[in-house]
Amino acid sequence: MIITFIEAQSNLCRTSCGNIPINYPFGIDDGCGSPYYRHILDCSELGKLELRTPSGRYPVHSISYSDPHVLVTDPYMWNCQDGDNFRPTRPFSLDTSTRFSLSPHNDYLFFNCSEDYVIVEPKPIFCERFPDRCDSSCDSAGYLCRHLPECSTALDRSSCCSYYPKATESLRLMLKYCASYTSVYWRTIGTSTTTDSPTSQVPEYGIRVDFDIPVTTHCLQCQDPSKGAGTCGFDTQAQNFLCLCKKGNVTSYCKAAGAVGIGVGIWFFKKVRAKAPITCGVQSNENRLF
Repeated sequence: MIITFIEAQSNLCRTSCGNIPINYPFGIDDGCGSPYYRHILDCSELGKLELRTPSGRYPVHSISYSDPHVLVTDPYMWNCQDGDNFRPTRPFSLDTSTRFSLSPHNDYLFFNCSEDYVIVEPKPIFCERFPDRCDSSCDSAGYLCRHLPECSTALDRSSCCSYYPKATESLRLMLKYCASYTSVYWRTIGTSTTTDSPTSQVPEYGIRVDFDIPVTTHCLQCQDPSKGAGTCGFDTQAQNFLCLCKKGNVTSYCKAAGAVGIGVGIWFFKKVRAKAPITCGVQSNENRLF
């Protein structure tokens, strides 16, 4: 079946915003990419890409599709220029109906926490004494507190501790009793020559957000060069799958003009992380859009 909606054709799906490539599952034009990530990214007229979340809009630094993640910066977080002057902040949060999750590669540093409400202790010693409360402590002996990236001496009069909140509510509670916070992610540099050889990592300010790439047989056949190399998209009204082609949109693939849909796609999610991150509200097989 040929769909004649001109506005959804593949040549109207932009493939970059500034110098950041926009590939499936993302789209910055409605009807492009996967409906799971609809209205998530916004590209300004100046070519600046932003990630929309319930807590605000955040500049996107980069997107990796081989190791699926988005790197964003949060202007409300502490930075080196702030020093001991802590600005009002707000907790970063994600929409739990999407397939985003905070990466375990992030470390969170909290500053000037009230010890009446937050357990601020050197973690190795505290965990040895109180193993059942180990995960509840904010580590005052954390490596990053002692070696702040780019500005190791920025804090003269303020305390620092490291804690990984497992949910947005945990982050809100921490900020209720701490002056500010920042996120540091570990960026991998270089490439290992063998699977056993380690790679180096360096800490940088920012938030790494991991994402899943939903793949269907529909989308794989649509993208197949031998079948016309279409662009995976969706009907903006019903959110059903569409293969976006240069001359129109079809429910199968570009070289199958006039063909009826090719059956139900089989879903799977490409995983490149060895360990699944903590996430909430992931949709099930029963309520997927297509």
